[in-house]
This record gives sequence, C-alpha cells and structure tokens, in this order.
Amino acid sequence: MSSSPNPEIIRSMFSKVAAEYDKANSVLSVGIHHLWRKKLVQLSEAQPGQRVLDCATGTGDLAIEFKKSVGTTGKVIGTDFCPAMLTTAPAKAKKKNLEVQFEQADVTQLQYSDHQFDIVSISFGIRNVGDPVKALQEMARVCKPGGRIMVLEFGQMRTPVVKHMYKFYSEKVLPVLGGMITGQKEAYEYLQTSSAHFPCREGFISLMKKADCFSEMTYTPVSFGIAYIYTGIVK
Repeated sequence: MSSSPNPEIIRSMFSKVAAEYDKANSVLSVGIHHLWRKKLVQLSEAQPGQRVLDCATGTGDLAIEFKKSVGTTGKVIGTDFCPAMLTTAPAKAKKKNLEVQFEQADVTQLQYSDHQFDIVSISFGIRNVGDPVKALQEMARVCKPGGRIMVLEFGQMRTPVVKHMYKFYSEKVLPVLGGMITGQKEAYEYLQTSSAHFPCREGFISLMKKADCFSEMTYTPVSFGIAYIYTGIVK
C-alpha cells in the first residue's frame, strides 16, 4: 500500500476541484453515487429526531440525504476540512428546503464532545485521511454507545469481466474525463490510484478492529463491489 496521504496536499487538491466537483461526480459515476448514498442512509436505520454528523461531507450530498430521514426534529451537521468544498453545500440544502448545518472540521480531531450523535458517517473520504484508524476512533468517540458509524468507500472488484471493464474505465477514462471537467487531471489520477490501493472488505474491517471501538462490524458491496458500505456499532 502507498504511503499515507498528506493532509495539506489533499486540502489543496480538493480546493482546486471544488467548483466543478458535483458536475464531475455526476458524469464520472453516471449519477450512481446518489444511489449508494441512499443505500447507506437506509442501512444506517436513521430515524426522525436523530442527530447525525457527516464527516468529509464535500458539497453536502450525504448530509442532505440524512436530513430527509431525520426530519425537522432531527439535526444534521456536515463537516469538511477543506472550506472550498463546503461553499456550495448550504445553498444545495436550502434549494431542497432542508436545514443542514455545515462546519469546518478535521475527522481526525473533531471539535465535538463525546457521545453526541446517533450516527456518524463519511463517504469517499476515509481513504484521503492520513490516519484512518484515528478517524474511526474520533467518529466513534462523538457517537453514542450503540450508535452507528457508516463508511462508504471505493474498493476493488472481484467479478472478473466487470472488474476488467471497470479497471480500464477507472485507469484510462476517469482521469481524462475528470481532468477535462475540472482542469485537474492529476487530482483524478490520485483519486483513482488511492481507490485501487485502499483496503476494502476484510482489509477495512481489520482497520475497524484496530480502532477497537466497535461491537459489530459488517460490510455491504454496491454495484458489483465498485464501492462498499461499512457499518460499525459503537461499543
């Protein structure tokens, strides 16, 4: 596995792609990433009135999806350590008539007190964190015992034919298309490479075990294992 990501390089990279990030996501995933987020919220069993913290929220998609489930009596805070990524998030939530709070925060050192949230989530962010185990520990710290930590992250596929097709797309097509849309081809090359090497399935479960915060850990593949949703029940 490659060395840990450098936080300042990651922050700078996401700042550069922020303006076109949503457009690039929709083109590159043909919009399917929205279905993955809906599935994550479903698996989290989010209920009206619950409190949710979404880390590495980016432009707010998962935070907004959670707000639909927790309703007006619930509270959702979306955080990101890159301020530029958060600039479009409030307007996006407002357009859907949903009240979501957005704040700058680093998932490895969250500014929230212990046991505040029913659910703490992160989508496509944990592989960009310098210390994923510390991030999982921080997420668990601010979550109530019995609450859920939800992680959505790219992985490596197992199905041979689909695997080869996706490998070609992600290595040859995705960086070029992402570069054309955002003008930052290097960012999409990094995102592809990091996805190809980040631990998935049992590999990520072993990171969750190392964090030593969970009584139960499971994973669910989405779209043939292009990505995985991990659920951890906090001790």
